[in-house]
Amino acid sequence: MVEKDSRPDRASNGPSKNNPPRKPIGPNSSRRREDLPARGGSSDRAGAPRQTRDGSNPRGARPAPIQRDQSRLRPRIFEPDIPEEITGEELEKSVRAELLSLSPENAKVVARHLVCINLYQDSDPLLAHKHGIAAAHHAGRLAVVRETAGYAAYRAGYFEIALKELRAAFRISGDVSSLPVMADCERGLGNPLKAIALAGSADVKKLAKAEEIEMRIVAAGARRDLGEFDAAVVTLTCKELNNETDEWAVRLRYAYADALDAAGRGEESRLWFGKCAQLDLDDSTDAAERAEG
Repeated sequence: MVEKDSRPDRASNGPSKNNPPRKPIGPNSSRRREDLPARGGSSDRAGAPRQTRDGSNPRGARPAPIQRDQSRLRPRIFEPDIPEEITGEELEKSVRAELLSLSPENAKVVARHLVCINLYQDSDPLLAHKHGIAAAHHAGRLAVVRETAGYAAYRAGYFEIALKELRAAFRISGDVSSLPVMADCERGLGNPLKAIALAGSADVKKLAKAEEIEMRIVAAGARRDLGEFDAAVVTLTCKELNNETDEWAVRLRYAYADALDAAGRGEESRLWFGKCAQLDLDDSTDAAERAEG
């Protein structure tokens, strides 16, 4: 015996003698159906097509398609040529290891661009910067790539781009070593107060000694940008001025002597230029000349 279907008969739900039509309820129950907006909402909303009373489009046209946000589209970039002899194997193993998250083909392209950055950074900074843009385009989520691209932009004088890339690298890795360069980028963009604020941030305490000295030099330069010459001298006054062994000692002494000169303290300035010249055996600065006055 077949049981009767327990589901309600859909046909019996329609209006009939024994099942009269239901009276509309709700905020629009007193309005005529033809006075209500077309199904899907009001036609007064921005971008909606004009409609007739029966809800049709008088022009017979569809609504204009929604335009995609162009800022979210990946733009095409100029990719500089890479010499055929460059394979990417020239990179340090530690850097190549960080590229392993990329596809093999993409990793090779990025590696070759990074090699070109190192190859051209001194002889052609602008070309090195273009290779940095290309590398970041292909591997924008890798800190080592964004950082290298940032340094390339910095050497080429593109401080805004450099700051963007170095900030991205910092967000990805948390490595603070690029903070002095970021502060100097702010100086290059005409923001000495931002450079000073960065030099006073808590992350500066994590810097290695060489990077800490670089940050002092940048902060002193920012003070000079503001016309605060005595404050620049104070910024560079530290026990590390007596260091005679580390590579950064020449830069620190030269910056200190130059700050003294800018502050109008000529005799002290010549004294420290002389102390700088004693360490500058390669004559990388003009300290010896300035010591003579």
